[in-house]
Amino acid sequence: GRAVPQDQSPTSTCPPGPSGPPPAVNGSSDVMVNFDPDPADLALSSVPGQEAFDPRRHRFSDEELKPQPMIKKARKMLVPNEQKDDKYWSRRVKNNEAAKRSRDARRLKENQISVRAAFLERENAALRQEVADMRKELGRCRNILNKYESRHGD
Repeated sequence: GRAVPQDQSPTSTCPPGPSGPPPAVNGSSDVMVNFDPDPADLALSSVPGQEAFDPRRHRFSDEELKPQPMIKKARKMLVPNEQKDDKYWSRRVKNNEAAKRSRDARRLKENQISVRAAFLERENAALRQEVADMRKELGRCRNILNKYESRHGD
């Protein structure tokens, strides 16, 4: 059969090679992701006085991403007022501080995971687009190659 006419638009980069910068040698060719997290979100996912949380670079372990079981709280023990001595109050203060630290740590981790997930969603969309573009380009290249082979043999 007759070859289908190929559009000779300059978008087909098959013969000269792929456009854009070559991928990084170490295999982590970063795709450009237009991701500007809200500074407030970054603040809520960074530890004050430490390096800011970077959702582009941070990797969570499988363990950190495991869903946490719901833990049944112990029944509240009501302590009668006459038993609330100094020891009781110092333990209450220590426990309240520990509970606050625990809640803050959990919130920080959840915020980090949220910001990282938002970045990964963006990156995933960009990578899918890149794959789609490359598939399209591969189709054009194969088309050119098929034409060449049908004219000149293998």
